[in-house]
Amino acid sequence: MNDKLDILIVDDLPDNLRVLSVFLLEANYQVRKAISGEMALKAVKANLPDLILLDINMPDMSGYEVCKKLKEDPDTCDIPVIFLSALNGVVDKVLAFDVGGVDYIQKPFQPQEVLARVKTHLTIHWQKKQLEEQNIFLRNANQELERLAIIDSLTQIANRRRFDQYLEQQWKVCQREQNSLSLIMGDVDFFKKYNDFYGHPEGDQCLAKIAQAMLYIVKRPRDLVARYGGEEFVIILPNTDLDGAIKIAQNICKKVHSLKIAHSGSEISQYVTLSLGVANVIPKQQLVPELLIKAADKALYHAKKIGRNRVCFTRKIMAITKPNDEI
Repeated sequence: MNDKLDILIVDDLPDNLRVLSVFLLEANYQVRKAISGEMALKAVKANLPDLILLDINMPDMSGYEVCKKLKEDPDTCDIPVIFLSALNGVVDKVLAFDVGGVDYIQKPFQPQEVLARVKTHLTIHWQKKQLEEQNIFLRNANQELERLAIIDSLTQIANRRRFDQYLEQQWKVCQREQNSLSLIMGDVDFFKKYNDFYGHPEGDQCLAKIAQAMLYIVKRPRDLVARYGGEEFVIILPNTDLDGAIKIAQNICKKVHSLKIAHSGSEISQYVTLSLGVANVIPKQQLVPELLIKAADKALYHAKKIGRNRVCFTRKIMAITKPNDEI
């Protein structure tokens, strides 16, 4: 704790202000004074004190009203308020706590008692702030751990775990709403030869660039770009029909080609290219997400089989015939 904690004393009687100021200053506190409720509220707004000693009976605004206003303001609601009053009725004390006071000291007061209670409540306040800061730190740390658990460290897009979770989630949403769900699976053409020729560090950079190119094309909040494994990527497109998904896949192919990442080991282009498979379904009770994955994977396999650097698609996932080509 800072040994120069700031205490605001609010009392309309100068003698009370003087006496309180003297022994609080001797106890190494920083002291400010206000002789009315209005002045107190302005002083608090100007610079938040660590604690307030507040008289109840004041001419313009009672201490109860001052405390109530402080507790209604998010910026000042956590400042501990100790009431100092000659009122000794139970009702007075109960009201003091009801409006947000943390303690009640009856006048005439003893300096040792005031100092002891001030120290206690400043300690409690400080410990509370420490606990809140620790909770914020832990919450942020947990959020970061959760983020890292679903992010691919190389490409900084969603990982396989996140893909599996999200596909299951969006499958249920689209099934409930009877909306279309599309899936794109992509594979970097001749990536093993790329790694063999340029080395794995360059291969890693290549995958990261491709991931960012996909994110450039796939922008809707509900869409998800993920690394499926190795040089494979997958894209979940809720509320997207087959034609829309094919168009996105074609744009991804063009975007990756426009990067002009040299690929001396490729058998089809001087630059890095992708093969993509697209599948689409309106989820139904008798279907499972794995069928959509298999359909997209089959279309991807066909794209690679017939020449690579192209988009192929499958229209039905229950009775898959020969996939169609979309170059």
